[in-house]
Amino acid sequence: MKIIVPMAGRGSRLRPHTLTVPKPLIPIAGKPIVQRLVEDIAKVANQPIEEIAFIIGDFGPEVEASLIKVAENLGAKGSIYTQTEPLGTAHAINCARKSMSGPVIIAFADTLFRADFHLDTNADGVIWVKKVEDPSAFGVVKLDDYGFITDFVEKPKEFVSDLAIIGIYYFNSAEKLMAEIDHIMDNKIMEGGEYQLTTALENLRAKGAKFSLGKVDDWMDCGNKNATVETNSKILEYEKECMATYPSSANIENCMIIPPCFIGENVKILNSKIGPNVSLGNNTVVINSNIDNSLIQENTIIDHGNLSNSMIGNSAKYFGVAREISLGDYSVLDFLSKD
Repeated sequence: MKIIVPMAGRGSRLRPHTLTVPKPLIPIAGKPIVQRLVEDIAKVANQPIEEIAFIIGDFGPEVEASLIKVAENLGAKGSIYTQTEPLGTAHAINCARKSMSGPVIIAFADTLFRADFHLDTNADGVIWVKKVEDPSAFGVVKLDDYGFITDFVEKPKEFVSDLAIIGIYYFNSAEKLMAEIDHIMDNKIMEGGEYQLTTALENLRAKGAKFSLGKVDDWMDCGNKNATVETNSKILEYEKECMATYPSSANIENCMIIPPCFIGENVKILNSKIGPNVSLGNNTVVINSNIDNSLIQENTIIDHGNLSNSMIGNSAKYFGVAREISLGDYSVLDFLSKD
């Protein structure tokens, strides 16, 4: 089994947090989004993962090395491919052509999920879906009476289904999928100026491929600040037993910690109330503050903060007052200075 992870977008809706770090590498409860994604998929697949191929933009050698390590930690080979033009989901997969063989799971790295089922590898394919209130913003599927997919519709303007495709797919033959991607790209079959994976899926279905559903219990978005903070809170709740203890390197004095919280290595917390649903990255310092429902990254200093529903990046400095904020890497916000 192979996992293919298209992740070339920089995540413009999550700026300023994605100006220095690609969105899939932003930590949620102490782990990068993409690491959590592939770990969750490996659990659902319930079989050894041979290779994980990451399709990225121009992210640099440090990012590439971190992604290779994510794969190796799962006992898999890591491969890196580059998508130089934003020409759609099918085009992204085409960039990883050398890895597209045998059974594969394709997972777009901008979402996390919770599911309790085992993958049916006897089907031609499995499409992960979640019922949504507004289907017009998603690709959706229609079903027959036996639960197999009869149609793929991209962002329907009129209601056809409320089962949204969450961006995770299984194919028992990557070669068959690539044949359809070749067809649509060779014939320049585009939708909205891009080559869409749903077009290839519909062609496979029309040729007799049977796609079944993989329903998820929870689908968590990391598209913008509010959604990412909410996802952090959900992950902390799901993993609260694992978050019950804090590293011995953490220095916590005269504080109230309300679980669930993630506290990284060498974190220093003084005279503060933290939680619930707070993540503090490695080497972060919090003094004289109240923080709840917030995501704080590494090497950051917070003094006299009264923060809720906030997201602060790496190596930032916040000296301040009560506020809901989104503060990017290396930023400084100082309400206490007398200068």
